[in-house]
Amino acid sequence: MVPGDIPVVAGGMKPAYYCDTANRERGVIVVAGSGAYAGYVSYWDRPIFVSDAFSIEVNDAIVVGRFCFHVLRRMQDDLHRMKRGGGVPHVYPKDVARIEIPVPPLAVQREIVRVLDQFAQLEAELEAELEAELEARKAQYAYYRDRLTEPLLDARSVRLGDVLSIVRGASPRPIRRYLADRSGVPWIKIGDVSPSGKYVTGTRQCITEAGATKSRRVYPGDFILSNSMSYGRPYISAIEGCVHDGWLVLSDYQDVFNVDYLYHLLRSTSIQSDFSRRVGSGTVSNLNSKIVGATIVAVPPLEEQRRIADILDKFDALVNDLNSGLPAEIAARRKQYEYYRDRLLTFPEKDAAA
Repeated sequence: MVPGDIPVVAGGMKPAYYCDTANRERGVIVVAGSGAYAGYVSYWDRPIFVSDAFSIEVNDAIVVGRFCFHVLRRMQDDLHRMKRGGGVPHVYPKDVARIEIPVPPLAVQREIVRVLDQFAQLEAELEAELEAELEARKAQYAYYRDRLTEPLLDARSVRLGDVLSIVRGASPRPIRRYLADRSGVPWIKIGDVSPSGKYVTGTRQCITEAGATKSRRVYPGDFILSNSMSYGRPYISAIEGCVHDGWLVLSDYQDVFNVDYLYHLLRSTSIQSDFSRRVGSGTVSNLNSKIVGATIVAVPPLEEQRRIADILDKFDALVNDLNSGLPAEIAARRKQYEYYRDRLLTFPEKDAAA
């Protein structure tokens, strides 16, 4: 198939790719036919190529296409429950064809579509505004973080390896032999931290004391840095636990660094870029203690570090407040939309005996 700008609508929620040929005209309802999103209903107001999905054509003399779409979207959970099959679930056209929908007069359908489309547009605009606000605050935090952690003229420069301890985590193997219940030692994994988080506050798994002797202990206040994949992202441990060899542990820094200043410093663009450059120039794509230890940083007086950290903590808190509040705000708007959609699409059933 030749690449182009025609969306290929398959088994997902978004186009699988784009081609140069359409097999459906604009104004079509599509139902994903297979896979995890089988049954997902979408509406396309442009020509598309349908593959691994099926479309619904409505009788324009009876049903408005967008009205049918809104009704089916309201029944989305029911369509997902139509999945059949073991390995790759499918939703079949014959099952969807049995669905009964209300058919009010065309004028009523058009008015309902107008109202629901307007609500959907307002929700999309609000979501975009909220996400733009979050991105703006993230950029503002990054700007001040990078400016405030730049080397000062009178600040001394040091190699990290000269002023703090850097060691790699360790894994007892086979790990399943050392997993324990909640009374064991917390076993810190990448899934226990969030991309926007600062602290490690708990773990999903624990290991035995015997396993802990074959691992690397961390203590409250120690830093851990992932040394592969999203390498170099710092977290501060708020608990005592153990880390595997996918982490580096930074400790014994308190005489030189304020803990919060060091956190922002390690997150700064200059440090992260330095990590990336050094990792990219080697034969193994992971961050090791030698690379981190060779990193040169500026060390202002502790009092100045605390002042800088206080400013950056306030920015960080603002970003995190927006980050945590954004999903709730979006969910509230979606719930409001669904409420009005359900009210508008609820019709009294006709008495069969009438």
